[in-house]
Amino acid sequence: MAHNHYHHHHHHNSSTENIRAAFFLNVFFTIIEFIGGFYTNSLAIMSDAVHDLGDSLSLGMAWYLQKIATKKATKNYSYGFKRFSLLGAIINSVVLLIGSIFIIKEAIPRLINPENADAKGMMWFAILGIIVNGAAVLKLQKGTSINEKVVSLHLLEDVLGWFAVLIASVVMQFWDVPILDPILSIGIAIFILFNVFKNGKESIQIILQSVPTGVSIDKIKLKLLENKEIKSIHDCHLWSMDGDYNVFTSHLVVHDKSISLEKTAQIKSQVRKVLNDNFHLEHITLEIEVSEDCIYIDCV
Repeated sequence: MAHNHYHHHHHHNSSTENIRAAFFLNVFFTIIEFIGGFYTNSLAIMSDAVHDLGDSLSLGMAWYLQKIATKKATKNYSYGFKRFSLLGAIINSVVLLIGSIFIIKEAIPRLINPENADAKGMMWFAILGIIVNGAAVLKLQKGTSINEKVVSLHLLEDVLGWFAVLIASVVMQFWDVPILDPILSIGIAIFILFNVFKNGKESIQIILQSVPTGVSIDKIKLKLLENKEIKSIHDCHLWSMDGDYNVFTSHLVVHDKSISLEKTAQIKSQVRKVLNDNFHLEHITLEIEVSEDCIYIDCV
């Protein structure tokens, strides 16, 4: 069986530096937040601190993974180290899950018996939060890697969360509504949980080697059959290493039963180009067959 592999490598240069800067900025501010949440007696700030702790973990993992992304495959890790990012996502999800449950547990009694929070202190922390997270977003938006763009969107959510804390703290300075603080903290915790389950589901689907979201084997098959040299396609397999780097294998049956090695190489080259240009598939293994005498009937 002849295999032909097509590798597309992502280059990460300034990406590591941008993510590192955002990481240290976020870690520093997360520590300040926990102190500030305790000082102002604000659960909303504490819940945002939990959110930022999750972001710090995400940034730390992204920084580490960005550094090892170009490491070559080894005998033990023949596909390289891309799937390590899933491990990071799972650890991050567990930390956020525990933190969010803790915040909700603390907030429920305060809904029944609201406690006064330092609204002015909350306001100053919210302003600081908008500045620090905003600076991290701007730093990452300059980057070009997918890693940077995803983390940048995550931090943008933080900025919006701080705007909510800012509005609530201003309202609490003029009206005696201490219940706003636990309501806001529960809202932030529910938002975190929603993202935890969404990202967790995605990670599990990748681990179970499901077809990547937004890519269809049927569409791939129809596109490849536009090539007049190809009679049929079977034994197709498509999965993702980390949600970004996708792997595809397939058997291509050709019309010409006396096909030359040069023609075989040409067809494979054409197919690889189509798959990369139209479906962004990076790692492709193809086998050319001259008849359909195979145990596989169709794409799996």
